[in-house]
Amino acid sequence: MPENFLANPASTPVLAMPVAVAEPQREPIKVLLIGSPKAVTSTIHSLYCLRFAEVGEWSPLLPTQNPGEVMSILVRRLLF
Repeated sequence: MPENFLANPASTPVLAMPVAVAEPQREPIKVLLIGSPKAVTSTIHSLYCLRFAEVGEWSPLLPTQNPGEVMSILVRRLLF
């Protein structure tokens, strides 16, 4: 009697092609900090404390054209 409750493999539908799953779209956004090395580093650490981004996710401090000024960039990919 238990065999009456089992599915008949011959009657089980088979998909001929795999179903395509839509990939979520990720859009890059860039956050740029420009200022003195102390101000940029301090802001990166403050944003880390707020759980905005890990310190290591920021680029190294890069000099700008202005003396004593640096910049650092963070690229995030937002899911849409």
